[in-house]
Amino acid sequence: MTPATSDPFPSRASSAWRNRCSPMHREHVQPVLLIAASIIAGTVAWSGHVLLLPFACTFPTLWALARTRRTAACVSAGYFLAASRGLPQGVATFYSSDLWPGLLLWLCASLGFVGVHAVLWTRCERTRPFRYFAAALLMAIPPFGITGWAHPITAAGVLFPAWGWWGLIATTAGLMGLVTRMCRLSQSFWQAFGSVPPQPGTSRSYRNPGKGSTLKWAHRWGAMSALSATVI
Repeated sequence: MTPATSDPFPSRASSAWRNRCSPMHREHVQPVLLIAASIIAGTVAWSGHVLLLPFACTFPTLWALARTRRTAACVSAGYFLAASRGLPQGVATFYSSDLWPGLLLWLCASLGFVGVHAVLWTRCERTRPFRYFAAALLMAIPPFGITGWAHPITAAGVLFPAWGWWGLIATTAGLMGLVTRMCRLSQSFWQAFGSVPPQPGTSRSYRNPGKGSTLKWAHRWGAMSALSATVI
């Protein structure tokens, strides 16, 4: 009877196979998760409920997490197409026509949003906030602003109601912070200042219908963080 011996080669081969497949697995899985998360963000944020608009602010984080320009373009396309998914049917209903003109307008309108965010995407963390600010600015003014639907800056009316231009500035600064490693600090900033009442003398006509909505969404901001954290 011979003593049992173990052959080290199968284990080495298995270990080498796992080492090769693990990076490849992450490389393929992360873009899929980013695109899926962007579709969810666009669908939830632009579902017709005003208080869900802050979910649009997850898009900058997902865009920044992309490791390649192609992934950034796909993330932008997923978000925009999901957010404007009602456009084809709306065009068909308004013009009493087929669905094809609406589909064509839907796809053509997405080209501007996707193109701007794909061109301005960068791996450099230092310049990324300014790149995103440039993309947000281009999508807010003509000619790209004409089809700049689903802009995350729209959430300023919910996050900082009755703050006027200060709320717009605060939201812009927060969106720029979300594309850096300081995204959690940016989220804390919104939690701290999103529930602060407006300055005396400002209009409260928007706050009355949704009284307490900002405070409620400040506490729910953790859900938005979790959505982005699943793809890191």
